[in-house]
Amino acid sequence: MLTRLILYLAYTLKTSLRYQSTKGFFRNVLTNSQCKLKSYFDLFMITLIISSVSLLLYEVENKAPEWTVFFEDFVVTVFIFEYLLRSWLYSDIHSIIIKQHEKAQYLNTPLHLNKVIKLIISNKSGYFFSASAIIDLLAILPSYRPLRILRVFLVFRLFKLFRYSQSVQIFTGVLINKRLELTTLAIFMGFLIIIASAAIYTLEYPKAGGQIDDLYDAFYWAIVTISTVGYGDITPTTSGGRVVASTLIISGLGILAFFTSIIVAAFNEKMSEFQDCKIRANIDKLTDSIILCGYGRVGQEIAEQLHNNQQNFIIIETNEKLVEIAKKKNYIILHDDASKNASLEQAGIHRGAKAVLCVTDDDIINVYITLSARQLNPTIPIISRANREDNVKKLYQAGANHTVQPFSIAGLLATKYINHPIAFEAIHGILHDHTDVKMDALKVHENCFLDGTTLIDANLDQYKTRLIGVSTNNPIHTEHKNSYKLRNQHFYFNPAPNFTLQANDVLIVIGRNLSIDHLQDIIETSRI
Repeated sequence: MLTRLILYLAYTLKTSLRYQSTKGFFRNVLTNSQCKLKSYFDLFMITLIISSVSLLLYEVENKAPEWTVFFEDFVVTVFIFEYLLRSWLYSDIHSIIIKQHEKAQYLNTPLHLNKVIKLIISNKSGYFFSASAIIDLLAILPSYRPLRILRVFLVFRLFKLFRYSQSVQIFTGVLINKRLELTTLAIFMGFLIIIASAAIYTLEYPKAGGQIDDLYDAFYWAIVTISTVGYGDITPTTSGGRVVASTLIISGLGILAFFTSIIVAAFNEKMSEFQDCKIRANIDKLTDSIILCGYGRVGQEIAEQLHNNQQNFIIIETNEKLVEIAKKKNYIILHDDASKNASLEQAGIHRGAKAVLCVTDDDIINVYITLSARQLNPTIPIISRANREDNVKKLYQAGANHTVQPFSIAGLLATKYINHPIAFEAIHGILHDHTDVKMDALKVHENCFLDGTTLIDANLDQYKTRLIGVSTNNPIHTEHKNSYKLRNQHFYFNPAPNFTLQANDVLIVIGRNLSIDHLQDIIETSRI
């Protein structure tokens, strides 16, 4: 009967969404560094620890106010609750029970509760005997006021700060990663201390005129000397003692140098991991971001414009020099291959990203990036750079929504404006933010005053704007020349005055901010 009840509870917990969500919530708050609530919880615990330790230190020579008793009880309650929560989160008891039950069913053997209980205790003991759990437990002891000797354990409350400070966690991780080197160094230093203690004790005993009364003094002197502190309270007077001291000082300098090199090397390795974690955290916080694949000449210009427009973007680049340039500008950049699924997933193609820009200087790489991005996210808009005309079709087949041919566009602009240097300089100024003039796209809405109107009748010049071209997929415009073919539409550059605008056409205009905003308002308000 008891076995059935335990199994019923185990399977109930496994299938309970409320139980799983509750446990997931506390797991995020206590252990997930990417969770925003964890930062608040860490700050709360740090404040609680520092406040409680300060009050306990104040009580050493002063009479504590009555409210401190209630505060201490609150602190201990929080500590106990956290200790139990971490024990609960360490492992799932119901999973152990279910696993043993399924194993027993498979082998057609009875389920022994004693064996299951031993497994649960053995599993949980991994947490109870861990260093962090022992510190958490000892941090509760100073609250027992009748035994003042327990106040010494308040230092463990300060050790609890290690859990909530990321910097301390990084340092602790460095020590753990280099534990073999540090253990070897500690053993070597221990041998030196023992040898130096024995030598100085035999050479500096009181009858020889020395100051070493016992082995404890010798051991103390050796530690102080090898650390190069040298308090001077015990100094060797014999020639042999000074030789031992000189040798130990030189050895101490070598040990300190070796120890420093180990820590510095470990920090260099750890900091790169920390920076990667920080980048991932920043990416997770972004919304409506643009994934910019490539940080060459074109990529740098796009990144600067996105930054000036306060757009969220993530750069993916393989060139280490270009990565360093982007980091100096505080851009979020991943040093990785954008054609790999993992790099695009890390950049947030499944979450937060609203578009992908493939702007490397290699069309083949752009094709691979487009293929990977389209496979991962079938709906995300992809705009790709095409350096050669014969690669445009390949990019569209790979999944690109639009392609941009920078060399063709540059040639087209140069050809059309070769006889209009003032207009050419104006466009150049816009692209480099030298003026307060901008280029914008205005949509012709159905039934607005531009719908069905020729350009000569629209007279856009009266609104102090200049028309660069019209982007449209309306087949009625095919009779006009000077068209630039896009994937599903055409761009009519500098169209003729008899060009008739239709609904859903997009006007590319140039003008001052006020003029373009004014024209946009008129288009919106003129809709019937």
